[in-house]
Amino acid sequence: MKPLTLSDERREALAARLGRLFAEQFDEDLSGFRAEAIIDLMLKELGPVVYNQAVEDVRAHMQGKLDDLSGEVWVDGGV
Repeated sequence: MKPLTLSDERREALAARLGRLFAEQFDEDLSGFRAEAIIDLMLKELGPVVYNQAVEDVRAHMQGKLDDLSGEVWVDGGV
């Protein structure tokens, strides 16, 4: 799997959100540098876990659709 990345716009929005979270919840100023470090850590540590879970969820959904395929498209030939 290639490394997960964010667009500059998403990264900036997430850094701003982290800044607000730290200010509101922890009464702490979070510098842009520290926010970027947290984002990088989360992408590295949580990104693959979340990605793998999403892939598994899609696989299970698609398997359910495939399991029901005969019921959806079966045509009784009358023979």
